[in-house]
Amino acid sequence: MDKKILVVEDEKAIADILEFNLKKEGYKVVCAYDGEDGLTAALKQTPDLILLDVMLPKLDGFEVCKNVRKTSNVPIIMLTAREEEVDKVLGLELGADDYITKPFSMRELMARIKANVRRSSAPVSESADASDENRLVFGNIVINLKSLDVKKNGEKIDLTPREFDLIKFLATQPNQVFSREALMENVWQYDYYGDLRTVDVTVRRLREKIEDDPANPQRIVTRRGAGYMFAD
Repeated sequence: MDKKILVVEDEKAIADILEFNLKKEGYKVVCAYDGEDGLTAALKQTPDLILLDVMLPKLDGFEVCKNVRKTSNVPIIMLTAREEEVDKVLGLELGADDYITKPFSMRELMARIKANVRRSSAPVSESADASDENRLVFGNIVINLKSLDVKKNGEKIDLTPREFDLIKFLATQPNQVFSREALMENVWQYDYYGDLRTVDVTVRRLREKIEDDPANPQRIVTRRGAGYMFAD
């Protein structure tokens, strides 16, 4: 395996444990012990996934995440010792793909890492635009299932891998309502032991990118008490 994981964690004992287990799984590992070094490594090392602690010296994890997202859609899993809902939601709103709360199960963390790396490493076909069968067209929204991109009014929308997976899953089954649990199982692709608010935040991020009026969505619609659907 040639996949590279960046670990940004100021507690060296935890960083060492993560490095040991990741290397045992066959990953290359780069470690940074504060936010500034973590951001530099994220931009220069081109990792395939970032494990990012929230509480960091010099620059906290939220700032690192926000700055990484300006130029990269690399999967980010935030590590946090905090239980406050606002911290988890903030990380997701800034572009993190997931979070896991300390103390965490190494088995669960590895499962999440593998799922995220596998998803973001899916091969992309450069010639896919020529075939209509590879595209889903909903008015001014075009979803290309091969080149893994979404365009609105002809302009490419910058989506994270998780956001693309979510819109792809919903749009390939339009007008069908999915519960948050079903979306977690099918889009996140692992048993989830945390807060289903993750789905809500990702939906909100996606709406802000594809809807003309995110406050009154016409494509990703909420069915109160039931879940979400992509309206055709």
